[in-house]
Formats: sequence, C-alpha cells, structure tokens
Amino acid sequence: MIQTILITGANGQLGKCLRDISSVFSEQFRFKFTDVAELDITDKQAVLEEARSIGADFIVNAAAYTAVDKAESDVEKAYLLNETAVKNLAEVAATTGAMLVHISTDYVFDGKSAIPYTPEMRPNPVSVYGKSKWAGEVAIHNSGCRAAIIRTAWLYSAYGNNFVKTMLRLGATKDSISVVNDQIGCPTLAADLAKFIMQVIVNNEIVKQVETYHFANKGKISWYDFACKVMELAQSHNAKSCPVAPIPTSQYPTPARRPNYSVFDLSKAANDFHFDIPDWETSLAQEFPRILHNFQNDIR
Repeated sequence: MIQTILITGANGQLGKCLRDISSVFSEQFRFKFTDVAELDITDKQAVLEEARSIGADFIVNAAAYTAVDKAESDVEKAYLLNETAVKNLAEVAATTGAMLVHISTDYVFDGKSAIPYTPEMRPNPVSVYGKSKWAGEVAIHNSGCRAAIIRTAWLYSAYGNNFVKTMLRLGATKDSISVVNDQIGCPTLAADLAKFIMQVIVNNEIVKQVETYHFANKGKISWYDFACKVMELAQSHNAKSCPVAPIPTSQYPTPARRPNYSVFDLSKAANDFHFDIPDWETSLAQEFPRILHNFQNDIR
C-alpha cells in the first residue's frame, strides 16, 4: 500500500532536496509538498484538515525561522514558526496517527562541550533562535505523537542562500576575506540529510515514541577551514576566488551568540538506520559543480 508524506517548507534547501529524490520512492510513497502559500502551519486547523484530506502517514517539517541574527529582535515570529507551528504539527500527528519527522539544530547547545554532542546531552541554547528551536522540540515531547527529531548543522546545497554560495559570491567580488576560525562544527549537505530522512521513514518502525538523532557529514572543521576548501574548489573549477584570513569570533561580532563548538556524535543515526554517512569533503566535492552552476545562474 502506498503511504503519504506531507512535507512542509518544501521551497527551502532541504525541501527541494527531498523533491529531487522523491521519484526514487514513488512506488512506496505519495508526496505532498507544501510551503507557506499552500499551507500555513501556524494555523492548526488548516494543518489538521490538510493531513486528513491527504491521509498523511508521515509529516516532515522542513519549515523553520532560520534568520539567526534577526531572531534576536524578531522574537515573536521566531517562536511562532519554531515552537507554535511545531506544536501544531505534533498535535495533528498525535490526533491522526501520523509520524512526525522534525528538523532541529545544533543551536540548541551552548557550544561549551569538549566532546562531540550526543542526542542525549542536555540542551542549553544561548540565542533566541536556539531557544525557539528547543521549545519546538519540547512541544513534540509533550504532544504524545510518534516522532523523529533530527538535529543538523551548517546546512548547504545547490539551492537558496548558504555559506558555500556566500563564499563564492565574496570570492568573485573581494580581494580577500576574513572568516572566523574558532567556531568548530560539521557541515551538512542537504541532499545527504534528505536521504537520511527517507531512510528514517522507510525504517520508521525503529522509532517507538520520540527519538532524537544528530545528522551532519563526518568530520569537524572551522568556518575558516570550510571557506578555504570552497575557494580551493572554486579555483579548480576555473571560478573566481580570493585569499581567506582566519580571525577570532571576537573580531566578527553578531547580534546572536553562536555555539563555539557544535560537533555532533553521529553514531546513533548511523547505527539505528545502518546509514553510511559521507565525510564533509567528499560530499562538498561531489556537489560543488552543481552548486557553482546554480550560483552562476543566480548572478546572471
């Protein structure tokens, strides 16, 4: 029997990557892709009616308020999308019997750990964005629904705006740039996250109540390391690049505090779903021609 997956935030990076791979699963699943124009997830009744009308077996929430710095002054909207909307989706999932797959963030942690964060470690968010995303997770736990919460970090793709495209833009327009070298984390290719989400759905019987997973590409680097690799790849693909200088976070103040260390322990995600997680350099190198192509089309 074909099951139905309702996807929110379908026009974002992750949503578009889920669209890309949906045809692979067309014999098992029917996909309903929605963004704000098709479904307002802050309206619980609208969510309930949509879930019932399509007979949703799974709800994948790829929607979020992600403007980290803007959230510091736009608190109400951050909580509306990252807590209230998530509560709506979770309560609808509990009512209809659908399973929720919700995407969360490394920003639920304060970045003070000296070892990779496991899903069981206690969150302590230090920004409005992080606090609102943690509030969304709490709402899921309180809803009674069956859910997989997947925390990810440093997401990038060939779509939308992200760090890789920003570096390409700066490389094409600047003589040199400075990038922080004391924030350490794990980049995540959105296409890899999309594949993992589908692995969770296909093997959903593993998730009994609410389970939290950490997913990123393997390896830990600084934003400076990431920028250097992007410039190196740009050069090798005959695109413009520029030198990158390392600076401490103190020289690049932002409205929101970032976790200085947000390296994930990926073993639960890899082991529970027998998923071979690629390392960050491999995924970046494989996706780079597509990212560069889309970037060059964007600026034409």
